[in-house]
Amino acid sequence: MPPYDPSTFPPFAVTVDLVVLTVRRHALCALVVRRGESPFQGRWALPGGFVRADEDLGAAAARELVEETGLCAQDPAAPAIGNGAHLEQLATYGDPGRDPRMRVVSVAHLALAPDLPAPRAGGDANSARWSPVEDLLGAEGSLGHEDENQASLAFDHARILADGVERARSKIEYSSLATAFCPPEFTVGELRRVYEAVWGVVLDPRNFHRKVTGTPGFLVPTGGTTTRQGGRPAQLFRAGAATVLNPPMLRPEV
Repeated sequence: MPPYDPSTFPPFAVTVDLVVLTVRRHALCALVVRRGESPFQGRWALPGGFVRADEDLGAAAARELVEETGLCAQDPAAPAIGNGAHLEQLATYGDPGRDPRMRVVSVAHLALAPDLPAPRAGGDANSARWSPVEDLLGAEGSLGHEDENQASLAFDHARILADGVERARSKIEYSSLATAFCPPEFTVGELRRVYEAVWGVVLDPRNFHRKVTGTPGFLVPTGGTTTRQGGRPAQLFRAGAATVLNPPMLRPEV
């Protein structure tokens, strides 16, 4: 192998950014942090950080997820854990001007978890909150007007958030990913509200119940019931072994 001079190549850094989505109060929400340092000091941003020299991308994303939310990345092959979250690589963003400090390439990851408590700020963030996605993104996936409650996101995080939301909306059509928003045991009504929150539509309860319970491997009855939603006891289910839904749960035309 012929020698080469690494100094002839421009230096750049690699970061991981997290699109952390959950359903709170029947709304799809994303975790955002207010930056405590330059650049974009005081602006809201997605959580994330620089990849360390001794870790790969998946490890960096999992570390940031723990630091920002206290959640552990869930191993799909392992039994579900109480503080586990679905974590997958989303996309890579490398526009030369995306970070004013230097050339920074970000490998974004998507994390999905059930209703989560109020977040804690860490790293260079001085506050953190869950914000409804519709408050962060406009109807066309662009930012709304900046004010105290709807600040424009730093860097290119509006684009990353929009891509993460669309990934979630698309994947719950043909995969069992919607159950990642639910607790280990859930009702069909709770699962329906996940679909409604992620898609931003209202679904017919009877048709939804027929579809999800009739899809092979999607849901497995636990044998228990709950009255946590009020009214009559509702049957409890857990996620089945199916990862691909056949037939798929197609998004309604809106």
